[in-house]
Amino acid sequence: MQEQVVERMIIDASPEECFAVLTDFARYSEWAADVKSVHVESTDDTGRASVVTFRAAAFGRSTSYTLRYDYEGSPSSLSWVQVDGDLTGQLDGSYHLTPTESGETEIEYRLVVDLKVPLPGFVKRRAEGRIMGTALRDLKAFVEARKAPSAN
Repeated sequence: MQEQVVERMIIDASPEECFAVLTDFARYSEWAADVKSVHVESTDDTGRASVVTFRAAAFGRSTSYTLRYDYEGSPSSLSWVQVDGDLTGQLDGSYHLTPTESGETEIEYRLVVDLKVPLPGFVKRRAEGRIMGTALRDLKAFVEARKAPSAN
């Protein structure tokens, strides 16, 4: 059974700064706590990653999934669909980045998850919360730390 989750957060950075971090797949393991490795399988005609395979920690084990990215709305949105996964049948989602009047970015994260193995509802909700936490709270911390002046 698939479920869609949506969460929003304000990040003290421009949409372009946020988008740059979201599309720098080689650095995901620096800020996305559960991501163990990333491999860009293919790029589009402008050199952007179009198909990316991730290995991540999930449910006390390692999982892998491959996503195809769509840049049609860039830099105000980034979306993807899963093309392969060992634990997930569907892991489709998007980030929508909206500038605020104060120069920050409101990020809306949407994710549709369908697991191949049945899990109790509370376990699935805990996993969704962890995914959303990584997707937004860890992203926020990483983006805002990059903007902070270094202490010298």
